[in-house]
Parts: sequence; C-alpha cells; structure tokens
Amino acid sequence: MGNRKFSAHFWGTRGAVSSPTRQSVKYGGNTSCVEVQCGERTLILDAGTGFRLLGLDLQERKITDLDLFFTHFHYDHICGLPFFAPLYNPECKMRIWSGHLDRDNATRESINDYMVHPFFPVGPEVFKAKIEHKDFSAGEDLAPGDNIEIKTCALNHPGGATGYRINFDGRSFCYITDTEHNADKMDETILQLIEGADMMIYDATYSDSEYPNFIDFGHSTWEQGIRLCKAANVDKFGLFHHRPSRTDEKLDSIVQEAKLEFPGSFATLDGLKIEL
Repeated sequence: MGNRKFSAHFWGTRGAVSSPTRQSVKYGGNTSCVEVQCGERTLILDAGTGFRLLGLDLQERKITDLDLFFTHFHYDHICGLPFFAPLYNPECKMRIWSGHLDRDNATRESINDYMVHPFFPVGPEVFKAKIEHKDFSAGEDLAPGDNIEIKTCALNHPGGATGYRINFDGRSFCYITDTEHNADKMDETILQLIEGADMMIYDATYSDSEYPNFIDFGHSTWEQGIRLCKAANVDKFGLFHHRPSRTDEKLDSIVQEAKLEFPGSFATLDGLKIEL
C-alpha cells in the first residue's frame, strides 16, 4: 500500500506580525507556516517566520524534495523565505506555487521584488537549490504527484489570496486563511471547497464583536469558521491566524466558547502536529 501517512505540523499560527511575548508562550508567536506530509511527499503552506524553524528541522531529517504553496505574498506569509536552510542546499529541489495574482511569472517576480534593496541585502540568486516557480489561477485543480489532489479557490483579501484543499488517501485537509466574510451570507466558493472535509484551518483573526472595527482589513472571525464547518459538514475546525495581541489566556477562553458551539474546534499552535 505504500506510505499512507497524512499529517499537519504547525510551525507558525500567528497573523499579521510575529508576537513572541510572555503572554503567547503556549500558542506561539510565529507567523503562518504549515507542513503537510502526504506519504513520502512534503508540502508546505506559506513561509512566515515559522518557515525558518521548519527549514532547520527538514535539514535534520534530510528531506530535500519540497513543494511550497503560497496563499499570497503579504509579508507575514513570505518573510521566512530568505532564512530557509534547504534553499541554500544544492541537493534540494523545490517547487514554489502561487495562484492569487493570475499573471505570467508572478511567483518568480514577487519573490525577486521582495528580496531586493532596500528591503533585503541580497537577492534570490544566493539560493543554491533547484527551484521551479509554478503559476496557476485560483480555482484550478493541482496535481503535484503521488496521488495528491489539491483543489483551490480565490479568497476575499486585499490583493487576492488562495484557499487550498489537499486530498490524499481518502482524507482531506483545508487551509483557508486571510479571507474576509460577508456578514449577510456565507462564501459559496469556500463552502464548495471544504464540503465534507476532515479538517479545516480557518482565519480566526477576530471575533464577531471585534469584526465591525476591521471591515475591509481582509480577515474573518472564529464564529464564521464554525458556521462554515456546520454548513459544509466539516469534522474538525482549527482556529488560525491569531491576532498578535491575542494572549494565551484569551485564546484559551475563545477555544472553550468555540467547543460549546462546535465540539470539533481547537486552536492551532506552534509545534502542534495532527495525524489526519
């Protein structure tokens, strides 16, 4: 049957900016980065500050064949890229995917534009790995190989963003972050993508009571995540993209509330690993 392992390992779960404080020790302060293991294949979702720690771990495990999928290129999702050790290993092969900009060479050009003076001292020419840049349009199905199917959708975020559903060996993991909901109705595109999924990770930056103060910032609420899960028959719901100001104590309280509404709820945290 081969290796049927399907797991999600969270290396960064914070949104907007890293927040390493005494009040965030439990849930962590690193920004978005999730490693998904599909059999022998290693997929990575976003490259926030947690991406650096993942790189060191992959180096220890001698894993050198990787696929990195970006939701979008805002700094909190890309800032770990220059500090990812495998990129400096000539034995490493890495495919970097993005689909929110919908233009030729968007992935390559965006990385080049980020690693440039005066924002960074060196450009991506310092990388030694064999890198492929893969552009797609949000809404396309992707097939990175080894019986892995990835479905995508466009998310409501300034500049665009992409949601992902990874299907492997009859199981499914959805990664939906940096999206703003409509208070009057649920996003049908997201509902179709997550229908019947085993797990959805969702943008829980705000609560419903906080959200009116942040309209058009491009983020959603943990309550909306629960509503989506109920409507789409999703088994488990992971709160993700925590506000930088959200303390461990407050997150504990939110999780308790969420579990009362939807027992499959949990808060993602740096270092958490879940077998699917």
